[in-house]
Amino acid sequence: MAKGNHPPRAFIALSLSTLAFALCFAAWTLLSIVGVSLKLELGLTPSQLSFLIAIPVLAGSVSRPFLGMLTERFGGRLIMSITLMVSAVFVYLLLFTTSYIVLLLIALGLGLAGGSFAVGVAHVSAWFDKKEQGTALGIFGMGMIGTAVNNLAGPLLQDAIGWRGTIEIYALGLLVMGILFIAIDRDPPSNQGVSATIAERLAPLRDLRVWRFSFFYFVNFGAFVALTLWLPQVLMNIYGLSLTNASLLTLLFTLPGSLGRGIGGWFSDRYGARVMMYLTLSVSLVCAFLLSYPPISYRIQGVDGPIDFSLTMGLIPMLVLLFVLACFMSMGMAAVFKYIPAHYPESVGTVGGIVGMVGGLGGFFLPIVFGLLNSLMGIWQSCFMLVFVITLLALLWLHLSIVRSGERRALPHRSGAERV
Repeated sequence: MAKGNHPPRAFIALSLSTLAFALCFAAWTLLSIVGVSLKLELGLTPSQLSFLIAIPVLAGSVSRPFLGMLTERFGGRLIMSITLMVSAVFVYLLLFTTSYIVLLLIALGLGLAGGSFAVGVAHVSAWFDKKEQGTALGIFGMGMIGTAVNNLAGPLLQDAIGWRGTIEIYALGLLVMGILFIAIDRDPPSNQGVSATIAERLAPLRDLRVWRFSFFYFVNFGAFVALTLWLPQVLMNIYGLSLTNASLLTLLFTLPGSLGRGIGGWFSDRYGARVMMYLTLSVSLVCAFLLSYPPISYRIQGVDGPIDFSLTMGLIPMLVLLFVLACFMSMGMAAVFKYIPAHYPESVGTVGGIVGMVGGLGGFFLPIVFGLLNSLMGIWQSCFMLVFVITLLALLWLHLSIVRSGERRALPHRSGAERV
């Protein structure tokens, strides 16, 4: 992005929104860090804990369209500040939980932190030109790194000051960020509380493209979140790793999945979202296919008798493929959100919220399906088989939509109005 093309306020908004999103994402997954302590405190069963950790993911996904519409109406400055401060309250309430039912209600409130994504998308995109919105939204999306930082710093913080102290630090961070946001940030002049009815805001949802973009985000973001949750189990059971080592190695998947969004946004601005979607889905398809191949033993009849050999993937090749898969999934996430402000400039919050909701629901439901497939097939690689199938469907949908519309040749990539 050329700084001279925008007022300094645009870059202040982008910086504050990215930091706020990172803090919100950390709070969104906080229960995965303090959940074990709460389990011991309240005597929860493993299934109760699993459901508790999943509730914020579901609630955050569902909240995104509503927060997006509120952002279009009242502006990102106000809505992001409220989201941060209300999330701080729900985090702090974890200190006073006395029953599982109360804990579930608080977990629903924590989902609001995950909904901050729709607020930031609408707010950031309004500050930048179409030809640079991909880069800006890609940088904003790098706030996903809050999850990785959470997994690294959260346990260390908990060991140092206890789970109650950790909750207090998280709540204070969100509250301070909420105050800074309302004090420092501003809404762009073109987005000062645009008035529209709910029907007008929801009108783009009749467009099939919205649901196509949603499925693309389901495949990229939803599968990424699901694999992040499922990978430690896969690594432990295939390679016999400890939970600690498997969790640390999972960072080779989560970190590039967060940082790659900025790169994907820049490439989408330069070469077009369509080109990036073709590239990211194609590479992800190859990676998922290779990862889904289970160990197989063969016996062939040789000249001097039977010869036995086997094909199996070692830990290092698997980690390399996971790293590549995460990079291209994250670039695919950025490409999806390059489309939205170009097609729906007046409804970025609503459409971005719907797309984000579908992606988030993928992060909630796919781990459940992973578990069912694993039970049915008895193969730990079955999760990658499912990722291969949905990625193939997305790639076919992308290609068929272009063929049917007669748009075989690429449109100028700087037009900001690519169609799928």
